[in-house]
Amino acid sequence: MIVRSLVAGAPVTGAAGTVRSTNPAHLDDVVAEVQLASAEQLVAAFRTARDAQRAWAATPAPVRGRVIAQIGRLVEANAETLAALVTREVGKPLAESRGEVQEIIDTCDVFLGEGRRLYGQTVPSEMTDKQLFTFRVPVGVAGIITAGNFPVAVPSWYLVPALLCGNAVVWKPAEYAAALADALARIFLAGGLPPGVLNVVHADGATTYDGLAAALEQGLVHKVGFTGSTEVGVRIGELCGRHLQSPCLELGGKNPLVVMPDADLDLAAEGALFSGFGTAGQRCTSLGVAVVHESVCEAFLGTLLARLDAAAIGDPTQPVLYGPMLSERFLAGWEKWLGEIQPHHTVHGPTGRITSDNPRPGFVGDPDAGVYAHPVVVSGVRPGDALYRHETFGPLVPVMTFSTFEQAVELANGHGYGLSSALYTRDAATAFRFRERVSAGMLSVNNSTSGAEAHLPFGGNGKSGNGSRQSGVWVLDQFTRWQSMNWDYAGKLQKAQMDVQAPAYDAGFRLP
Repeated sequence: MIVRSLVAGAPVTGAAGTVRSTNPAHLDDVVAEVQLASAEQLVAAFRTARDAQRAWAATPAPVRGRVIAQIGRLVEANAETLAALVTREVGKPLAESRGEVQEIIDTCDVFLGEGRRLYGQTVPSEMTDKQLFTFRVPVGVAGIITAGNFPVAVPSWYLVPALLCGNAVVWKPAEYAAALADALARIFLAGGLPPGVLNVVHADGATTYDGLAAALEQGLVHKVGFTGSTEVGVRIGELCGRHLQSPCLELGGKNPLVVMPDADLDLAAEGALFSGFGTAGQRCTSLGVAVVHESVCEAFLGTLLARLDAAAIGDPTQPVLYGPMLSERFLAGWEKWLGEIQPHHTVHGPTGRITSDNPRPGFVGDPDAGVYAHPVVVSGVRPGDALYRHETFGPLVPVMTFSTFEQAVELANGHGYGLSSALYTRDAATAFRFRERVSAGMLSVNNSTSGAEAHLPFGGNGKSGNGSRQSGVWVLDQFTRWQSMNWDYAGKLQKAQMDVQAPAYDAGFRLP
């Protein structure tokens, strides 16, 4: 299939060449030929969105909510087809793909009623015959840039609330998930969005940056949402800052999973297996470092490795723990971190790409057909190691030990990321003390680092983001601005802080 940008509801022939989106489980399966847009075409899409936004904002918010409801029902009706495409284009196991599609439905269900709850407030005035009001108003045009590891769920976190609030959107998805973006956009448009309110532009990274910079310079963009690497997020933040804008940045993670001496080790190992190796470790919320009390580390490692050895890896259409890496590029990026394994580390199991020459026992399918990586556990990691300090974005779990609670907190925070975290303990006091001290925006107790729910705030701090939040009602603050209004019907000018009544009182009164 050929995938083109969609602007004002119509396909646009790309002016910057073509790339292929291939199935990472079967590299000879070309999912889509993707026509890439130029920077000028991206700017033109923002101009289209600007022209469409005013009428969309004037549409009553409950009606916009109805459109979101219709989108949710269409996703529901197309769920199996969409999930199969997630598995085909990015290689997620089918169970995970179905869960990702369900996330869109859940997000629509959360926000379909917010059209009736975009509440402002009436506020008492300090003067008579005067009323004060506050209103939520849409920001205008949102530019949304997303990665492809969650090719439909994460975009919905942006698109659904942005559209519900009355904004128009230009969405730039990952090139390697272009067929999914096209499918999702067509569902959204079929849900009742007017032409130009949602536009999808396929472009490479450099072109996107240039086009976004030009659109910001022309005043066509009022909010940027970005999900991707910390390094690119820094550049996006700098660009927006030059225009006095605060973007919504959801960046990388080095998410700690802390195992206390009183932890249920079977449960901790199960959580580490899922969060460390699910989606081949290619989630921003993937387990980044296991921080294990020295008294239970050997037992924890033994349990985790036994579970890992028994786990099926391979063809994502089958019941496997994980399938392929997203692409050859992501495999190469992950393999460079294997070069950071040091003599003081202990590597458990084989490393590198799974092939017929570097096999994994029990592999499901043909390893040479796709882009598969061995799961790697590295123990003996220290605070100065690169494997501790950086996100590796692949099936690699570093393991460290601690002896005191203070050390556990220091190791959980010391890498500078702050997205997700997990703590395994049976003690409530430990859980609440850890919550007070951990820098992550999200904490799971006796659960994995992955598994966000649609009605909770999602986002990170430090290297993981700028404190902005997605999901739940908290994301409304990203896509609306507060406007205040005062209405004086006294028939005369009343000056705040000056024409204010001063009730008399007896300042000298004292009890006998």
